[in-house]
Amino acid sequence: MIGILLATLLALPASETPAKTPSATPADRPLSARMEGLAFRSVGPYRGGRVVAVTGVVGKPLTYYFGGTGGGVFRTTDGGQAWEPVTDKFFKTGSVGAIAVAESDPNVIWVGMGEACIRGNTSHGDGVWKSTDAGRTWKNMGLQATQQISAVVVHPKNPDVAWVAALGHAWGPNAERGIFKTTDGGATWRKVLFVDDRTGASDLSIDPSNPRILYAGFWQVIRKPWTLES
Repeated sequence: MIGILLATLLALPASETPAKTPSATPADRPLSARMEGLAFRSVGPYRGGRVVAVTGVVGKPLTYYFGGTGGGVFRTTDGGQAWEPVTDKFFKTGSVGAIAVAESDPNVIWVGMGEACIRGNTSHGDGVWKSTDAGRTWKNMGLQATQQISAVVVHPKNPDVAWVAALGHAWGPNAERGIFKTTDGGATWRKVLFVDDRTGASDLSIDPSNPRILYAGFWQVIRKPWTLES
């Protein structure tokens, strides 16, 4: 099993931090200059397989969630010094493809199961899971037949409105793929974008200034034991 290698940006000690130009505010400095005092380091934990899903929490700079391809979801509240599994008692499958925390309510967390990076040793998921108490308890919200989910996007103002990008079955065609939307917290889903039963959604992004605008990536692909037809 490949160890999980996550990284956070850590500020250097004050004595090592480059001096700022007195007349310039942080916003005036180029991004590269603002990043000069930061460095990457591994924060673990070394279990759960490779990682394709990581997210932070708006307003809580030390709180992060990540999903392993074989270990469920873990959480840190101290910037990676310690991690705890939060889904072991609830999830029925271990492969996590996407995580999203609602910007308007950080207690609401959406998780899409089954990684969309369909390597030869990929495993499928069982749809979408949701927590409304910051990861203490979880409930499956459907879309089990999608199997591989690449992204979950939550409306910035309404935690009950979310979109799911589903790659679909890795080993053959199926209709449960594309972009799905819920407006009632996952009680019901509507397929809002579909290409065909061999082409699934590989990514999804929302315009931060206008939540009515979304961008979706699609991938026509079928995994076979000896090759990838893409």
